[in-house]
Amino acid sequence: MNRALPVVRLRVPTDEDAVAWHRLFDDPDVMEFHGGRSAELYVYEELTARQRRHDAELGFCLWTMLDEEGRAIGFTGGQPWPHEWGPKGEIEIGWRLGRAYWGKGYASAAAQETLARLRAAGVADVVAMVRPGNERSVAVARGLGMELAETFPHPRFSEDALCFRLDLQAGHTE
Repeated sequence: MNRALPVVRLRVPTDEDAVAWHRLFDDPDVMEFHGGRSAELYVYEELTARQRRHDAELGFCLWTMLDEEGRAIGFTGGQPWPHEWGPKGEIEIGWRLGRAYWGKGYASAAAQETLARLRAAGVADVVAMVRPGNERSVAVARGLGMELAETFPHPRFSEDALCFRLDLQAGHTE
């Protein structure tokens, strides 16, 4: 069954979005594959500030995801892989939603918009790093046409992180 995806808007994160992200992600279910608990507010303040810099310098970032009523419901976007392990030097696409918004198509809709924006910014290919067992994120990645390409040993967990890849230029002509 193919249902219509919801309307979702993306914007460069504001200072207020740090508070919204902190509130939305303060849920053990949301953080299950991100260390199990929400980060402190200052972490989200630093993250939103870094995303504003990415947008200014690169033309893309992790954008705040807004629902039909303009409420912040999470983030999605692309950023340079921020760790010393894994796909260093590559652009990672990612998403995270508040629990109340799962299963409604928001992540898929926002990730599709993200791919269009990354293509327009000249990004040639992207990766999505997903922890094993995170079937919701695997489904979003596969729905975007991404394929599991390799694994990387995770430095904090006794598992290999799954690395999905997508060539953004394949099949697109200007």
